[in-house]
Amino acid sequence: MTTATAAPVAHDMPRARFTDLLAAEWLKMWSLRSTPWLSALSALAVVAFNAGAAYDHHKYWYQYDKGGQEFFVTHRLALVDAFTDNSALVLVLALAAIGAVSVTGEYGTGLVRTTFTAVPARRSVMAAKVLVLAAVTTVFGVFVAAASFASTRAILSGRGASVALGDPGVLQVLAASALLAPVAALAGLALGTVVRHKGASVVACVVVLLLLPMVLSDRRHLTAVLRHTLPFSAWDRLTGGALPQPPPELFPWSEAGAWTVYALWALAAAAVTVSAVHRRDQ
Repeated sequence: MTTATAAPVAHDMPRARFTDLLAAEWLKMWSLRSTPWLSALSALAVVAFNAGAAYDHHKYWYQYDKGGQEFFVTHRLALVDAFTDNSALVLVLALAAIGAVSVTGEYGTGLVRTTFTAVPARRSVMAAKVLVLAAVTTVFGVFVAAASFASTRAILSGRGASVALGDPGVLQVLAASALLAPVAALAGLALGTVVRHKGASVVACVVVLLLLPMVLSDRRHLTAVLRHTLPFSAWDRLTGGALPQPPPELFPWSEAGAWTVYALWALAAAAVTVSAVHRRDQ
């Protein structure tokens, strides 16, 4: 008598589609309690810094002599109030922290192990994370840039010192300020992927994105060139270059070079994020 042994039937799970990975990363991003709160507080702080600068000029307008008032208007210094240095610093710090936490939070809770077990294609998972973060932070950047411009324009229009959207240089300032958000966020994501510790990643973001532009002097050729390779310096070049009389530089560089810095940082950060998880353990 022979006994037939049934062969095991393999039930292959369908591979996750990339759209599924995008949806999963979207849910994971907003499931972090820190993400909506940090985003809201950051937007409020950025707009408040810019509106505060415009309000200061509005309130003390009559303390300027006639020549000072005309200089402010003819040189379109309202563009400086539209997105100030302080607001850009806040934007870089906050968005880099959001980018870093979006990945270090998973390592801290161990969720990354579950993710990579369910989807062994690690590069696809991280590519989805990069795209979701880039899309969300670009929308964030556009919002804060538009809100800052609208609020400062409304404040300064009472003194006849505002600029219109179609005036020369306005769109460049808004675009540079808006795109600074995803560049900073992707840089934070890359640092978080490499460091894998929340606190250390935020410190690394501060050092690389904020301290280096301050430490590197623009009065020597080598340090000036190194400084020009940083996102904050690129933003400063693009916004300053939009003025009728840009600030003097010992070692000037082009606006095309500043846009290139934006693009290279975003691409390099995405590449580091996707490749860093390929062979490293969770």
